[in-house]
Amino acid sequence: MTASDDVTNAKKAPAKDPWDLPDVSGLVVGVLGGTGDQGRGLAYRLAKAGQKVIIGSRAAERARTAAEELGLGIEGLDNAECARRSDIVIVAVPWEGHAKTLEALREELAGKLVVDCVNPLGFDKQGAYALKPEEGSAAQQAAALLPDSRVTAAFHHLSAVLLSDPEVAEIDTDVMVLGEKRADTDIVQALAARIPGMRGVFAGRLRNAHQVESLVANLISVNRRYKAHAGLRVTDV
Repeated sequence: MTASDDVTNAKKAPAKDPWDLPDVSGLVVGVLGGTGDQGRGLAYRLAKAGQKVIIGSRAAERARTAAEELGLGIEGLDNAECARRSDIVIVAVPWEGHAKTLEALREELAGKLVVDCVNPLGFDKQGAYALKPEEGSAAQQAAALLPDSRVTAAFHHLSAVLLSDPEVAEIDTDVMVLGEKRADTDIVQALAARIPGMRGVFAGRLRNAHQVESLVANLISVNRRYKAHAGLRVTDV
């Protein structure tokens, strides 16, 4: 076989199936801000799906109380220990404490796959509106503050009410997943797919995170008008 044959064969190599995702069932998932509504909901759904989950909080006692209330083998620890013990760390803290929390955990989050799901929003008499951080988005701020972590963005558009409701068997929605490396976004997509009814869809690099985070303001308006818990579906994929 000649060198030109090698080049020809390489060109004909089949593209990787975008739905060929890794097995993430053995990974430990930490949820920073796991005592808040969204964090608790995600922790509950992932643990119910069989994932090992650790809730993190600034106060360990508060985290333990939340974990005991949720059950399903969930542990509650302070944020630093939660980050150290986890393979994947979901950031679900309030936007106001986003930067401060991540700055304090830079060492513990080094080498970790970090999933930022924070939505920078403001509220006034006209309703919710998007804020644009100096870095461009919450996810880009996380990437700037955590240079030794593998930062992705996902889980922005989920209803905390549906996530936490034990009467809801499936969450009928897609999860937009953003990141710089396919191996990382594949893991996050696979994690999303652990929750019945949910699907992770690759949605670009972190530079595209602002519009994904901002769309939550629109969903809040939808929910208020129609008294719903709206999510998203991406068609034709």
